[in-house]
Formats: sequence, C-alpha cells, structure tokens
Amino acid sequence: MNQFLRGMMQAVSESFHLPEPILEIGSLQVDDQSELINLRSLFPNTDYTGVDFRAGPGVDCVASVEALPHEDASVGTVIALSTFEHVQKFWLGFKEVKRVLRPDGVFVVASPFYFHVHAYPHDYWRFTPEALDFLLDEYPLRLLGSHGPARRMANVWGIAFNEKSRLPTDSDLKRYSDLMKAYARQPLPWHRRLRYQVGSLLCGRRPFAPHLEREKWSIERRGQAA
Repeated sequence: MNQFLRGMMQAVSESFHLPEPILEIGSLQVDDQSELINLRSLFPNTDYTGVDFRAGPGVDCVASVEALPHEDASVGTVIALSTFEHVQKFWLGFKEVKRVLRPDGVFVVASPFYFHVHAYPHDYWRFTPEALDFLLDEYPLRLLGSHGPARRMANVWGIAFNEKSRLPTDSDLKRYSDLMKAYARQPLPWHRRLRYQVGSLLCGRRPFAPHLEREKWSIERRGQAA
C-alpha cells in the first residue's frame, strides 16, 4: 500500500456506487502502515468486514481468499489492494470473489508491477493491465488503471462491475478522473527529484522513469459501452 493507491481508492469511493456489505481482502494493518492502510476509514457507518489469513488489527474474519467462508452472492463490494501478489493460487481467489459478489456487486483490485519483492509472508506474482483484464473478463464493464511509465508501471488496478451493477455515468467517470488528480499523489522530495533529473541527463531517462513518472497515470474502459 502507498499514498497513490490510497488516493485511488478514495477517488473510487467518492465516484462510484459501491454497494454494501463491503469485504476487504488482505485487511491486516501492519504497524508501520496502520493509518495509510486503514481503508475502512473511507467507508464510515457501513457494513464492512476485513478478511486476512492472519489475525490482527483490521481483521474481522481469518480466512484465505482461495476459500472464502461467505455464501454465494452475499457481498456487495470486494476490495483487494496489494494483496493478490501474495496469493499462491490467485486464480482461485478471483473465482471466489466472483462467487461471493452479488449480481449488482463491484470488485476493486490493485497489485504492484515494478516493485521489489516484499514477503508477507511470500511474494509470488506480478500482473499487467492485460492480465487483470483477462482475469476480470467475466465482468461486463472494467476500468483498468496504471501509474508510472508505460513499460514499468508501479501499480495496476481494476474496477469491475458485475452484470447488474449500477454502471458509472459519464459524469461519474469525469468525477473519478478529477478526484484522481486531487487524491492520487505520491510526490518525490525535491532533493530526490533533483538527483534523478541529474541522473537522467547523464545516463538517459529510462533508468529513472519509474521515479520521475510515479504520479503519471492512465485509465482505460473495457467491455460494455467501451
């Protein structure tokens, strides 16, 4: 989790209809990120459940996304940020999310791409936007996002709307884009930016692009009404 992804999630929460109950996968709030990673603070006074395979702060239900204990079509919104790279059999997790989502449900998922190995307890996978689109193909409408340089994205994310979801209007999409500009920020300290700019002059921009372009982002619509 980082400032950019939290801002992305805040933009999503304020732009689209995310029905209750809300289920967050990978909700454990680790000590050094407790405020940043506390996504339930974006959804006050809602039916919100945090699921993780380890007990701890932010966890209401100990379970694996590969075998969720929830009934079929019982959840309104599933959120999984920086989680599926740690799921050994990630394809089972995506099937489980689809199973527990109601027909009017929404699935918000994000995963790092160009990022160091971070074992909580293990780090297995990386996903491109095309991979997410393939994994979310059963959802009639998908919004796919990425930030950073096009070939070395820091993170990718998807917002998948089920067959009876309240689909976003043009006004909703405009609001989402505007709020992304306001919230999805991860600025570099001036001294680091200066160092990378000097390095790019000496060695070329490519090695430093993931740092200098880490606030660059794009969104693409796939599926219904694309």
